[in-house]
Amino acid sequence: MKRFSWRKAVLAAAVVPLLAVSACSSTGGKPSDSGDAAAAGQVASTDRIKIALITHAAPGDTFWDIVRKGAEEASAKDNVELLYTSDPEGGRQAQLIEQAVDQKVDGIAVTLAKPDALKDALKKAADAGIPIVSLNAGESVSAQLGAFTHFGSNEKLAGEAVGTKLSSLGLKHPVCVIQEQGHVGLEARCAGVKAKVPGTEILYVTGTDMTQVSSTVTAKLQATADADVVIGLGAPYTLTILKAISSAGSKAKVASFDLNAELAKKIADGEIEFTVDQQPWLQGYGAIDSLWQNKRGGFKIGGGQPVLTGPAIIDKAAATDALKFAEAGIR
Repeated sequence: MKRFSWRKAVLAAAVVPLLAVSACSSTGGKPSDSGDAAAAGQVASTDRIKIALITHAAPGDTFWDIVRKGAEEASAKDNVELLYTSDPEGGRQAQLIEQAVDQKVDGIAVTLAKPDALKDALKKAADAGIPIVSLNAGESVSAQLGAFTHFGSNEKLAGEAVGTKLSSLGLKHPVCVIQEQGHVGLEARCAGVKAKVPGTEILYVTGTDMTQVSSTVTAKLQATADADVVIGLGAPYTLTILKAISSAGSKAKVASFDLNAELAKKIADGEIEFTVDQQPWLQGYGAIDSLWQNKRGGFKIGGGQPVLTGPAIIDKAAATDALKFAEAGIR
């Protein structure tokens, strides 16, 4: 697999097979998976602690199943009670943070897709002495909102990697489809593409309504005959975009961010050019494990810098290996 790496970062704990773990219900993704390898590995001998993982996951987005699976595996190893909740609306996500503070959790792992909506709630957490790490979104504001580190991909650089790849394929008029307007990470991805391919257009869709995603992309392609590639910013959206291109009778190619098993198959079959994987399993695992390490010994992984989990470009040559791990639910 071809990997892009601009900074060296090391996750401090080894991967251990998944044991049972408790979790709150979430608004998106599948139920908690306790795994099938409980006979292997050992739970840490440290006192049991409680950590809240609070994301902006939208219902049905398979990306978050993978984040959660990594978090659950770290929780099982570290003797952590994991409280997982999510809401795509910033104000409600802030309420979930405040609820975690009221529950006197030992740590909070949080996504910062809409940081302005979360800053007051995170200040309450910091004032209560609760350590915070961020993951997935909000790298640039993580430290100022009180997190001691961030696990994720630098989205602007990931977008630039996509733009460079598209240029190498001779593509000049991308349409970059953003499924959640105002999401800082998604906006940064498309900005990175545009920095390398100035002809890039931004198209906003409502990611919670796949019918609307399809119809909006179809209409855009029918009105933009020279669009030569459409970029989805998440696997479920890209798969919908692929169908919309067919409906529109367009010859535009397809590229993506993020991964699931179905998308990996489409890349292997040549229907999708490539995707950029930010390795969400690592984000969930690293966020929870770093909070346990902080509680255990005051450790602060990352040394004040983000811990990069991507980007990694997966094209046809790398898709078969990626598919194997995607089918196992960790890519």
